[in-house]
Amino acid sequence: MKWIYSILLLISACSAQNTSSMTPETPINQGEYRYLSLGDSYTIGERVAENERWSVQLSEMLRQEGVKIGTPEIIARTGWTTAELTEGIKNKNPKGPYNLVSLLIGVNNQYRGQSLERYRTELQDLLQQAIGFAGGNIQRVFMLSTPDWGVTPFARGSDTKKIASEIDAFNEVAQQECEKLGIAFIDITTLSRTAQNDASLITYDQLHFSGKMYRQWAEKALPTVRRLLK
Repeated sequence: MKWIYSILLLISACSAQNTSSMTPETPINQGEYRYLSLGDSYTIGERVAENERWSVQLSEMLRQEGVKIGTPEIIARTGWTTAELTEGIKNKNPKGPYNLVSLLIGVNNQYRGQSLERYRTELQDLLQQAIGFAGGNIQRVFMLSTPDWGVTPFARGSDTKKIASEIDAFNEVAQQECEKLGIAFIDITTLSRTAQNDASLITYDQLHFSGKMYRQWAEKALPTVRRLLK
């Protein structure tokens, strides 16, 4: 089982630089809000139905509150690192401006043993792209912290304390970079660690989180996003 997932994680793409043509003067779309969700397996929702993805559930929660927001445009794939997400964005070439842009990336950088310095540099580029896709409006961008896969059954036999420590280090870098720019950073790592004692929060592959866990992430993000959209 572990070697199969390792293959998934090792789907790689060449790192490429991508910049958005959006500027601070680009008007935010009026009418139905557009939402761009960027990430990896946790954003694409590996092993869960499309309507269980955390950003899809978040959008539904917003609609229930009367916010006119469409289904998120998702650019994400299982196994992606920051460099591969950058390449994925380049290939998809999304057209802004978006009213909301989210980012959740880092677990595969940690899994592959990549350095914090590399993560910081590549994340800085991704955050700038996110701002560009939001029409230059930093207040329409937010980032979720990387969850701790070390609490899953897949990690049994691994050094879970080391995994947790490294995840925390990557999240510290992400939070620092978000704070420098004034971007909202939302901690869902703490929520992810509750899965250690609740099998319903893990999918049948024994590695990825379930729609139930993703709902908790969406609920955690909702107050911040509600504020960002005011």
